[in-house]
Amino acid sequence: MAGRGRGAEEGEGTTAGVSERLLFVDMLPADAAPVSLPEPRPAKEILPPDGGGFGPASPTATITRLRKQVGRVSWPAFHRSIGTELDRGIGFLLVPVFLATGVIFYFSLNAEPDLYRPLAAVALMAVCALVSRSRPRTHLLFMAAFFCALGFLAAKVETWRAATPMLGSEIQTRLTSRLVSLEEMENGRVRLTIDVISTAHPKLRYAPERVRLSARKVPADMTAGSLLTGYARLLQPTGPVRPDSYDFSFDSYFSGIGASGFFLGNPKTIASEEAPATARLASAIEKARESIADHIRGLVGGPEGEIAAALIVGVRAGIPDEINEAMRRTGIYHIISISGLHMALVAGTIMLLLRGAFALFPDFASRRPVKKYAAAAALVSIAAYLVFSGIVVAAERSFIMLAVMLVAVLFDRAALTMRNLAISAIAVILVSPHEVVGPSFQMSFAATAALVGAYAGWSDYRADRTTAPPPKRSFLHFASRKLVMGMGGLAMTSIIAGSATALFAIWHFQRVSPLSLLANLAVMPIVSVVMFLGVASALTMPFGLDWPFLYLMGKGLTAMIAISGWISERSPVDAVGLISIQSVLFVTIALVIATMATTWLRLAAIPFALAGLLTVSNTRTPDVLISEDAHLVAMPIGGGELAVNRARSNEFTTDNWKRALVAETVVEPETFETGDARFDIDPLDLPPGSPFYCRDGLCLARHPSGAIVALAENRKTARPACAFADLIVIDDATAYSPCWNSLALVVTKRQLARSGSAAVFFDPQSATAQATIRYAVEKPYRPWHEQRKYSREARGLPPYQRPERPVVKLAPSAQ
Repeated sequence: MAGRGRGAEEGEGTTAGVSERLLFVDMLPADAAPVSLPEPRPAKEILPPDGGGFGPASPTATITRLRKQVGRVSWPAFHRSIGTELDRGIGFLLVPVFLATGVIFYFSLNAEPDLYRPLAAVALMAVCALVSRSRPRTHLLFMAAFFCALGFLAAKVETWRAATPMLGSEIQTRLTSRLVSLEEMENGRVRLTIDVISTAHPKLRYAPERVRLSARKVPADMTAGSLLTGYARLLQPTGPVRPDSYDFSFDSYFSGIGASGFFLGNPKTIASEEAPATARLASAIEKARESIADHIRGLVGGPEGEIAAALIVGVRAGIPDEINEAMRRTGIYHIISISGLHMALVAGTIMLLLRGAFALFPDFASRRPVKKYAAAAALVSIAAYLVFSGIVVAAERSFIMLAVMLVAVLFDRAALTMRNLAISAIAVILVSPHEVVGPSFQMSFAATAALVGAYAGWSDYRADRTTAPPPKRSFLHFASRKLVMGMGGLAMTSIIAGSATALFAIWHFQRVSPLSLLANLAVMPIVSVVMFLGVASALTMPFGLDWPFLYLMGKGLTAMIAISGWISERSPVDAVGLISIQSVLFVTIALVIATMATTWLRLAAIPFALAGLLTVSNTRTPDVLISEDAHLVAMPIGGGELAVNRARSNEFTTDNWKRALVAETVVEPETFETGDARFDIDPLDLPPGSPFYCRDGLCLARHPSGAIVALAENRKTARPACAFADLIVIDDATAYSPCWNSLALVVTKRQLARSGSAAVFFDPQSATAQATIRYAVEKPYRPWHEQRKYSREARGLPPYQRPERPVVKLAPSAQ
């Protein structure tokens, strides 16, 4: 967007100095009265009487202006404002909003719809919109419905196109496969993504096409495209660790990953065969990424080398967990994820270097459109960066947005920032609709929309002000003023982006970063220099001259790690618990209105924002959480403590539950041996808030409300708990309820295998009412959950045990 005071560069033919919002205003009618402009006067004649400059508008003046705007609200004024918004192009900006609405509606359905229904809806809405063109209001309504139906259809087509074969049950088999990618993990293991060619011992009838496995070691000559074989244990994709949390089956389905697991031994490479052309191209790109990452790690070394590899080629599996956690707690983890910041720095660096190089040849630069040459080179650079860094949604969105801007430069067009954001959103939604319900899409677009909207509003505000030429000041004063303005702009950027994404972060991760503003102010200048050095190292790497840039890059990353670690140690607990989905929806509507409206209609965002804040706590925290394999049960017992039934629990699941239930510490169970007199107590005498006590396959605990929770290994050990327990969890797929008492809620392993993890709620008003339960997966199954009904546990079968091979003893005569 061209700001006020920016002139067109000589010979470039670029229109500047015009606000993008004014480009959509209807032209004046032919009979409109001419506008008389005041005669220009010297700056000293328009200064205030006291000789001072023009400062920012006072809060009283701002409030008075808002009161006047609200006071003029009427039905005719509302219609005029709607017309003005449409003239300024808000209709196009709302296209991705309606597309996303259709996508969200599709993924929120309880059953999979047929393909012909959204096709018929799109065709019907298109015909209705075409017929109603003579009636503008009706036409707009049908267009909105058309784009909603189109988003619904795009999501359905993507689901149909993916059709990922998913493993139904855990099994061990020998795999012959082709390596797609290889990543060295922080714990020393290696993560491999492979395309399955064949299986044996046993041969799978419904084998997944692509799986992700880990191994202790791999051969040194194993690279992308290599054929490998090995005996592996395959696990079916898991569902959410609790209701309303991230669904790993959903992500695996649309990523094409049909199973996960690990090699039981080290995989081996075998003789290679000719691969398809697409596989050879993908392998070549992956080999290049691996070689570049290894080169960077070798020169930089340590965690700095891992972060440098993540910034340049997007390989971040080797970053130590403590550094990842420190950056998450301080709110700077977005630095690791390649997104708009990185794309903009790469494009800006390339254009800056080329424009500087062209300036050395003034005769050539004066006769040629060197700005277009630089823009074309920047476009090629960010396209290569997108490919070599791994194509993720944040990088896709940033690439599309920057590509539109650079193409606009090539064709001497104004780069309309909000329209670029809309175009990139439309492209991402139509290509990968499932990204709409993920945290990356929501947070990246929310932050960008808020920043663009705030910048546009600030530009309009400055354009309406009359300012005098600044007086001449010393260089020190000029530099300090620029430094303060830069730091202030960086602070406002962090505040705006953080405020826009806060509720999305809480909804998806149940955490916020209290000291993110301080961390971003301290780290972002370093990151800018680091990215400049990264671009310079990439340009000089083919010539072997990249080592000084990578050395300096490592030093900058060392400072960044030290700062994030220091701030993380002083950051308070960032877990905030669960919030309601209604709050997220209200805030999303408020964000759309505030960033897209240009008239007084933007004030309509205020009631939606207030409604979002008022409904944040409109949700109930579960009293008990149960994992989908029935192995782990957790219960808050007060005082920030979370009681679990296993001493060695799944770390990822436990951390997620701690954030959701706002618990700081985990209380492990106390196990007693058979016959230990300390366990011989009446369960009804357990005080409220007691952790788990386990003996002989039975664990007991008491919720602060007084409800008793029992976890049993099988139906036999669960039967005694029917007399006193309010909730009984049986870790046995073959078992059924042993209780005839209707007040006891019994949950079996078979139920959890079918319906996923569960959240249990006790009735605080009645001690005799049965507890209620909510599962993570609803029936009928959607395509990414179809595999659940084929597991042995879901069919009520015991775990598979491989039969032992008989030992053949030779007769003495045969010896």
